[in-house]
Amino acid sequence: MPERTLGLLISPSRVSRRVATLGVVALAASLAACGGGNDNTSTNAGATATLAVLETTDLHFNVRSYDYFKLAEDKSYGFERTATLVRAARKEFANTLLVDNGDTIQGTALADYEATISPIPCTQQLSMYKAMGALGFDAGTLGNHEFNYGLPFLNQVLGGGLDVDGVDATKKCAGAGYPAVLANVYSSKTKKPLVQPYTLLERTLVAKGTDGKEVKLPIKVGVIGFTTPGIMNWDKRYLEGKVYTEGAVEAANKYVPELRAKGADVVVALLHGGLDSAAYTATMENPGLYLSKVPGIDAMVMGHQHSVFPDTAAKPPAFSMAGVDNKAGTINGVPAVMASSWGKALGVVQLALQWDGSKWVINKAASKSELRNIQSKNAAGATVTVDADPAIAPLIETQHQAAIKYVKTPVGQTDFRMSTLFADVGDPGAIQIVNQAQQAYVAAYIKASLPQYAALPVLSVSAPFKSGFQGGADYTDVAVGPLAINNAADLYLYPNTVYAVKVNGADIKNWLEAAAKRFNQIDPAKTTEQQLISTFPGYNFDMFTTADVQYEIDVTQPVGSRIKNLTYLGKPIDVAQEFVIATNNYRATSGKSFIDKLDGSGTIWASPDANRDVVIDYIRKNPAVTRAANGAAKSWRFAKATVAGPVVFSSGANALSVAQAAGLANVSLLAADDGSGKGTSKYGVDLSK
Repeated sequence: MPERTLGLLISPSRVSRRVATLGVVALAASLAACGGGNDNTSTNAGATATLAVLETTDLHFNVRSYDYFKLAEDKSYGFERTATLVRAARKEFANTLLVDNGDTIQGTALADYEATISPIPCTQQLSMYKAMGALGFDAGTLGNHEFNYGLPFLNQVLGGGLDVDGVDATKKCAGAGYPAVLANVYSSKTKKPLVQPYTLLERTLVAKGTDGKEVKLPIKVGVIGFTTPGIMNWDKRYLEGKVYTEGAVEAANKYVPELRAKGADVVVALLHGGLDSAAYTATMENPGLYLSKVPGIDAMVMGHQHSVFPDTAAKPPAFSMAGVDNKAGTINGVPAVMASSWGKALGVVQLALQWDGSKWVINKAASKSELRNIQSKNAAGATVTVDADPAIAPLIETQHQAAIKYVKTPVGQTDFRMSTLFADVGDPGAIQIVNQAQQAYVAAYIKASLPQYAALPVLSVSAPFKSGFQGGADYTDVAVGPLAINNAADLYLYPNTVYAVKVNGADIKNWLEAAAKRFNQIDPAKTTEQQLISTFPGYNFDMFTTADVQYEIDVTQPVGSRIKNLTYLGKPIDVAQEFVIATNNYRATSGKSFIDKLDGSGTIWASPDANRDVVIDYIRKNPAVTRAANGAAKSWRFAKATVAGPVVFSSGANALSVAQAAGLANVSLLAADDGSGKGTSKYGVDLSK
């Protein structure tokens, strides 16, 4: 028997001719290898089989376990390791169906390299698709990030056939190697689905007869896809007037009956979306709770939220709303999975099937779902990582090396050392350019696409994401001289995306009060040494870096009463004045502990672009980075206070010159070694200056 009993598809329309031809050849070979033909179906009533639906989702072009910004291996993610899990599952299950849930072609420097820097030719597959080809995917859907590079590029990498304005629908290219299905995005030109809404896969299933012997029986598996309607906002510049969306539930109610009428024994929904307990709308971003209720859907794979389901590890689990059963792995009784992101896990839905003599019936009670992670803990509590599939890396090695060379190329020049070594005491040297980039990006979008907010001032906050938690090397620290792409990306550590939130002056003060938890309360009368920095993470120390906003932080006061003399344009800030703040998706949606509006309710724009990509683009457009223009705008300072004893903090070893270059005359080096064993020095800060 071949590795995959459920061989390649007989492909419907809209798949490249080359792929369709290969599919028929592979299917014929697979059937022949299985002995050819089926057993007498009518005499095998009662036969049972398990169909394992295997899911990857939100791979974001992480073919390798490699960080192109740090230029280093990172074993915590990567399709090359997920591939090992896929091969193991195929050895375990006689019948498997491998599907991808979208957000596949964007997300790394390699993706950008192949899309915009050195665009791949029509005859060449994307490296991500080439790597996936080694596993032989059966089908996949499109995520929101599939649209990030525009419709002509999407048309090319899918193999052609997108009949939409501005695209050559007759173009025939290498394609993905598997059929893309998407039921809820339509061409404005044709009023028909942009790509096929579903595919019907005809397979031979290995089953067990009532006598315990192996039998082979036919099965038809319908696979239907849905993406988030948010594409119309996030990629408005590419999609407006060319495509439109409908709700996942509406599309499912239209096409699932078609699949059933065509003989589908099993219907698998690929939802590039997740779970939200809010009332259903046709523009809902994460409609999984409601899609699962559509009659005829037997299994559902989810994504987009970069989360996990079923979640049996966390307490509370990632999703715990009504209808969600993490133990059973079901959503309203439908087996479902969400396999994290970046290839960190493989989703496995085991569908228990029984043959009634003419068709397959699903035994829901015996079906189950699970996640298989590439990293786990062994009995000793140590992290164990799945080995990379050795077949993957060689397939993309040339492009991988080209991407590394690309990120090493300079995009600008800096005349000062850009670091977060002293961000906690007022140096904006590595923060200001992030704020400048975010502010310019959001302001331009509002001007072009959100005129209702055009009169509001646009500001930006960011934080010192690397602030010494891991020791003396855990700081952003970019040397004077050429700025390469990977250096610029180090200025923004996390793969967040830019969000814009609407707040007022009172909200800004409360936001800054929350950020000031970074500091311990200092007792002015205490004569012994006091530590300035609390356990509040540096990545939460949001700050402004603009002359327009000025404020003081009084660390002698308790939490919530520290922000003093807050002004905007030289005047006390108006608590009722509205502002737009550029930040990141995490803060905008998970920052309720800062202010209530950071629960997502204050968001006016959720952009599709990563903060660090926005920073890189800003430096490309403004390559001469200088201290005067990009690293000297101090919005805040400590309120003056006379303290009887020393106020101290730790930072990188022997880096006082960095503080002095930033104009921090109140900082002194107290000890070259602070005794922590982390390679850090002890510094003092004079709050009276």
